[in-house]
Amino acid sequence: MPVFVIVGHKVNTDGQFSLNDLPGSTGRLDILLRCVNTSFFLSNDIRKNVEVFLVLQGELDGPKTVRFAGSELKYLNPDERSTAALVKNALMQNPGQDEEINSTPGVYVSRRGLKEVLDSMGDRPFVHLREDGKSIREVELNENFVFVMGGQFDLTEDEENLVLDHNPANVSLGPNKLHASHCITIVLNELDINK
Repeated sequence: MPVFVIVGHKVNTDGQFSLNDLPGSTGRLDILLRCVNTSFFLSNDIRKNVEVFLVLQGELDGPKTVRFAGSELKYLNPDERSTAALVKNALMQNPGQDEEINSTPGVYVSRRGLKEVLDSMGDRPFVHLREDGKSIREVELNENFVFVMGGQFDLTEDEENLVLDHNPANVSLGPNKLHASHCITIVLNELDINK
């Protein structure tokens, strides 16, 4: 199953935000919510073979990671507000340092940061989505890959180094800088074509 690891640098991690003002009260959680919905929703179905890790590094109670497991998901709807409610519910939990709590079916929260999330992938191959990488159409991809990207902002130099520790393939989706959710759409389309 493909895994998407998306870093939210300024996302509020204590769950104390308004569902009525997602762009303003959450540190741009709305961008990551689009990534979640793009990862799972088809026209009339949900992808069960995808996993998404939102690595939230905002202040107050971070870092926290919210993991969506497609094979277990329930209550995920295509609107951002209901997806935000699932994330908010997860962030309101209080996991121990080495604990992952199941907040709703298919949604988990932990206190892992980016390093711990990347290290938990074992020997799976990594892809770092970058504008200066090799074209996605020239890379043999399969569903075992872990795709790492920033949400609102690019990865920092320290985060880049954490990804480089996993010997990623640098893959480009085209010459233009794209929204993170659009990147996921393109990657999943390529994986669907290559099945």
